Amino acid sequence: MPHPKVLPTLTLGDTEVTRIGLGTNRLTNTPEHATFIQDAIAAGINHIDTAHLYTGGDSEQALGAARAPSAHGVVVARKRGYKAGEGRADVLRSQIEQSLRSLRTDAIELYYLHRVHPDTPLEESLTTIREFVDRGAIRHVGISEVSVAQIEQARTIVPIAAVQNHYNLSERRHDDVVDHCEREGLVFVPFFPLRGDGGRALGEIAERHGATPSQVTLAWLLRRSPCMLPIPGTLSVDHARENLAALDLDLSDADVEALR
Repeated sequence: MPHPKVLPTLTLGDTEVTRIGLGTNRLTNTPEHATFIQDAIAAGINHIDTAHLYTGGDSEQALGAARAPSAHGVVVARKRGYKAGEGRADVLRSQIEQSLRSLRTDAIELYYLHRVHPDTPLEESLTTIREFVDRGAIRHVGISEVSVAQIEQARTIVPIAAVQNHYNLSERRHDDVVDHCEREGLVFVPFFPLRGDGGRALGEIAERHGATPSQVTLAWLLRRSPCMLPIPGTLSVDHARENLAALDLDLSDADVEALR
C-alpha cells in the first residue's frame, strides 16, 4: 500500500500545517458545504480561515457543523472586530463567546483582531483577547492589516503567532511586513492571494510548467518567503486539490524575476 504524500508544512502556533490553507468567505451552513470541508481536510488542508463577517456568520457555523475545530491537527482561524467600535472590550468579549458557540468548541486555535481602528486603542482590544488566552479559550493570537510598528506594539501585550495582510502579485505594499514576519518567526497569511495580476509572464510561466496561473501565483507566494501561508478560497474539493498541487511547483529564479 503506498504511503500518503507528505506535504510541505510550517509551524502555526504549535501545530504543523500544510503551507496552503483554505479561505471560507463564501462558505454557507449547508450539508453540502459541511461535506466539502471534511473532503478538503481529507485532501490535506489543515488550516482553515473564517470570520463572522463571511456569509453573515454562516461560514463559522458551517465549520462547526463539519466539526472542523475538533478534527485532529486542523487549525481553524477566526477573526472578529472588523467594524469601527467592534474592538471595544465589551463588544469583543461578546463576539468571542459567540464564535466559541458557533464553532462548537471550547478553544479557538487562532483568533485574529480583524482590524485596528483609531477609535479603539490596540491595547484595549488585545488585552480583551488575552483574557481568553489566559483562560484557555484562545490558544494563539493574530492581527490583520497591520504595519510593522503595530505588530511590535501588539507583541508587548500578547504573543502574536500570525499576521494576515492583503498581499499578492500586484499588491506588495506589505513587503516590509513579510520580511519582518520572516525575521521574527511569525506566520504571514496573505488574504486575496490570487487576485493579483501577473501579466503576460504569468500565463507564459504557467504554460511552460503545465500548470494553471493560480498554481503559479501560489508557488510564487510560497517562494517569496518561508513564513508565507496563503489561504485561497474555494467551494470545490477539486479546486482545493489543484491549489495543493502548487506545493510541488518549482519556479526557477528566472520565473520569479519575470513576475517581479
